[in-house]
Amino acid sequence: MYERPIIPAQLRAGRALLGLSQTELAGRACLPLPTIKRAEADGKLGASVAAVAAIRVALEDQGVIFLEAAGGEGPGVRLRSFGPPDEGLRPNQLTSDNDL
Repeated sequence: MYERPIIPAQLRAGRALLGLSQTELAGRACLPLPTIKRAEADGKLGASVAAVAAIRVALEDQGVIFLEAAGGEGPGVRLRSFGPPDEGLRPNQLTSDNDL
């Protein structure tokens, strides 16, 4: 798990990877929209540690991975690979034993 402070650019990038608006992220993090805007804004105002943690959890639950700075590179984000989708069974493969 990412233990270092998360910077606003990582929050913006994580949200962008998921294609979420600030309003959608606010709903998923159970926070008011102004809090999301403050957390994503560059500058000193920012958001509380608890608010940033809620945003981080909301993004991580959707597959965002927060990366620490390493090797002279800055911190970043990436999207977790979930593998190929489960195609399930075709209708002609359903039986009374596997039709839930």
